[in-house]
Amino acid sequence: MTSYEGPKPDNGDVVPQEVQKPMQVESSTTPSILNKDGPTIRKRTTILVPSASSKRPTSNSRGTILMTPERKVGKAPGFFSSIRSIVLASWLNVLLVFIPVSWALHFALQENMKNRDTIIFVTSFLAIIPLAKLLAFATEELSMRVGQTLAGLMNATLGNAVELIVAIIALTKCELRIVQASLVGSILSNLLLVLGMCFFAGGLKYSQQGFGASATQLNSSLLTISVIAVLLPAAYHFSANGSDVNEGAHILALSRGAAIILLFIYGGYLFFQLYSHTELYDDASLDISKSTAYARSPNETLQKFKSHFQLKRELQKGDGNAADVVRTTSPTPVTTRTSENDIESGNHGTEEEEEEEESPQMNIWTSLGLLAVVTVFVAVTAEWLVDSIDGMTNTGGISKEFVGIILLPIVGNAAEHVTAVTVSVKDKLTLSLGVAVGSSIQIALFVVPFIVTLAWILEKPLTLLFDPYESVTLFLAVLTVNYVVQDGKSNWLEGFILMCLYVILGVTFWFYPASDPSGLLNKCQ
Repeated sequence: MTSYEGPKPDNGDVVPQEVQKPMQVESSTTPSILNKDGPTIRKRTTILVPSASSKRPTSNSRGTILMTPERKVGKAPGFFSSIRSIVLASWLNVLLVFIPVSWALHFALQENMKNRDTIIFVTSFLAIIPLAKLLAFATEELSMRVGQTLAGLMNATLGNAVELIVAIIALTKCELRIVQASLVGSILSNLLLVLGMCFFAGGLKYSQQGFGASATQLNSSLLTISVIAVLLPAAYHFSANGSDVNEGAHILALSRGAAIILLFIYGGYLFFQLYSHTELYDDASLDISKSTAYARSPNETLQKFKSHFQLKRELQKGDGNAADVVRTTSPTPVTTRTSENDIESGNHGTEEEEEEEESPQMNIWTSLGLLAVVTVFVAVTAEWLVDSIDGMTNTGGISKEFVGIILLPIVGNAAEHVTAVTVSVKDKLTLSLGVAVGSSIQIALFVVPFIVTLAWILEKPLTLLFDPYESVTLFLAVLTVNYVVQDGKSNWLEGFILMCLYVILGVTFWFYPASDPSGLLNKCQ
């Protein structure tokens, strides 16, 4: 009898110890084989099968996945090197000069000066853009040191810091229309503009990119639930049609109850993403389709035609070199990820590529300090920005609706925009979705209900009854994104479609006058 102690691949090489999994033993006996030179031989083979329980991550492995960076992190620089990296982080830092300019103009210009608020709004607007970029820079330095799932959550959370600060300041100043419009605009901006540019930028380099279809469909379901929570108060309002004398109070109570439930849903989503199903949000998940690069460049196409004519000449001559031409010109598929079959069969190659080391530009304490300083500057500058909105929109040149839906989200999403597009070009589309779609989920399931609950505490009549046109556009955006991502693959045309839809909505909001269906927003004191 012969027995094999361990699994061996087809080429006869022994599987390295580090890649072996817990095994279950199965035995099988082959039929008798008659050996013409000797007695009958019966072979008994021992087969080791991967245990089903070995595929399920433990609590320790989940924590390791969350905190282990995707690539090895190099030595952190010193304090002065970190400060130098902050100064040279981006060319947008030249706009930091508008921070003291906007502050000075706020105190120096007289209240009755013509176009005073417009000047302050423009300078404050320009000042927040580099602050959002520095916020993204600090977030990237911190997320470099953790796993991809936690990195995506950090980028989405800190990327929404600007929107949250602006919403809280507007709430305290009773600018409830600005609060609602800016939150809806942030969701639209992330879903259509940021995600569209990720697909488009990645599609320019890759013919097709893959991402986790299961996790994406779950995210679409969460966004749908949040849209339902926004549409139900509107349905209540139009169904009552003036028959409910206490409609305003009932919608206010309904909105506050729904906000509490949405916060619980967001808590469950965090538990699902960070603990129970972390593998779904990892780039190494087998649920992710392979990304495919463009098969041929213009030079390769020209070379193909040359090889075709060379092969034709060799065949006409009857020369034996034709076979060599065929071998050298045969196309090979170009992919960027290892397939599931390769993983199971152990065909990883004889030599492993040495993993690149990621060099941080700041140490941890400098990154945390930068986050704190930037947050303070954003809070102060955003206050001047919100103060100037009324005076600027009263001139009639631009509507308050357009400012809230389009302009404010562009400032707030600048950090996420740069991060998501950068990583999509590096074929990390799962992380891009974690930033873009994850940020939309965070606004819909956390920021919106949190602001409604905070307004309840501050006795401000903020409800989930948004402008009907805003609610419809939000529903259509979620529906479109759901259709685009349902196959788990993306290309540049899908990104182009999402960006064009955002431009269409921007044009309509330029002309659309805002409305207050409940009549409660104007009662804020």
